[in-house]
Amino acid sequence: MGLSTVTASRILKGQLNGKPGEEGLLEFEKFPNIGLVKVYSNDQQVPDSAATATAMMCGVKTNSMTLGVDDTVKFRNCSSQQGKELDCMPNWAQNEGKSIGVVTTARITHATPAAAYAKSASREWEGDSLMRGVAGGCKDIAHQLVFNNSNIQVLFGGGREFFYPESLVDPVYGTSYKSLQRKDGLNLVNVWGHDKVRRGYKARYAWNSRQFHSINPRTTHFALGLFHPSHMSYELDRKKGPGGEPSLSEMTSKAIKILQRNPRGFFLLVESGRIDHAHHNNTAKRALYETLMFEEAIKAAMTLTNESDTLMVVTADHSHVFNIAGYPKRGSSILGVINPENPDELPPDKKPWTTLVYGNGPGYDWGFRINPLFIDTTNKNYRQVSAVPLSSETHSGEDVIVYARGPMSHLFHGVHEQHYIAHVMAYASCVGRYKDKCQR
Repeated sequence: MGLSTVTASRILKGQLNGKPGEEGLLEFEKFPNIGLVKVYSNDQQVPDSAATATAMMCGVKTNSMTLGVDDTVKFRNCSSQQGKELDCMPNWAQNEGKSIGVVTTARITHATPAAAYAKSASREWEGDSLMRGVAGGCKDIAHQLVFNNSNIQVLFGGGREFFYPESLVDPVYGTSYKSLQRKDGLNLVNVWGHDKVRRGYKARYAWNSRQFHSINPRTTHFALGLFHPSHMSYELDRKKGPGGEPSLSEMTSKAIKILQRNPRGFFLLVESGRIDHAHHNNTAKRALYETLMFEEAIKAAMTLTNESDTLMVVTADHSHVFNIAGYPKRGSSILGVINPENPDELPPDKKPWTTLVYGNGPGYDWGFRINPLFIDTTNKNYRQVSAVPLSSETHSGEDVIVYARGPMSHLFHGVHEQHYIAHVMAYASCVGRYKDKCQR
């Protein structure tokens, strides 16, 4: 969710409401404090999400593709991570009696949400089916979540393929995702539930919207929702009936209502993970709608919390090679085509172009650019043109914006290292190395 994504989403929001679009603001753009964040990782100029999320959660930069470990750990080297695990913001908060929650539209074991709890030399080790041949005793990320992080109270997202044994048929998709289901025979959903019952807590598991909405936040202590075998559906594809998937804003609201019962407060990580995936596929419309759904989740959080006692930080772990260009007229459809009236302003192939473009990715035209006037560029599956052919568009390395409101939000005021975010959150919460700050 880089600056170009925010700008394009802002324009789209206005245009969906019958306005030109450029004049509006997304709700988080109204936050009183903003800054810039440098996203490079310890070893890469342009980072991946594991390193950037670890920086935001743990307060240090680390190597790309690794989660919750320091920068001496080598990618995919299990033995190198022993003793190199980091203590991170969720741990600091939990140590002070606060409640913890993680909400995402990606797999709950994917890089950004996993940074809240996992310690792994590879972000790819989401399930044991992806660790065959790995020596050294490391556990997969789903296993770590259930066995090593049993006090996280709310977990909503996708990714049940890494929690179900391969002998179990998925309730929606049958055997379609069986190849990545667990090989160790464990049903981690059952393990999670039995642990809560043994400890005397009321716990609820949900895999569809009907079950999700039946969770009573006033009486539920722990909630686990896995709403897809892999990533949850894009908002433009999401089935909204009882057998479908809850929205990001619904998951965020439910999580806060459960967590805020703790008088000591809570820490909640919310990710609109499919913004990233849509950009990787050069499908800009999907990315922008995912951003608008993220805004809805933020609005829900604003409604349920008080600015006087809750620090809210909105940022991106990185940006994408996505841009808005070409001199479109004011009010032009952000998903539309630029077709100059003067033929001399057309490119050498004499064809118009779209306002939204990518620097690389699968939208490359292979030397023959189709006239976009003959294509529905507003279709959710339309791929904007990219300059370099890649099977998946890449992240970019420019700074991203951090928006903040609430206690200590004024500390976001300039250009910051990404790991600074964890320290501000800890300082505002009086946890970790800053736990004595609140003592008077």
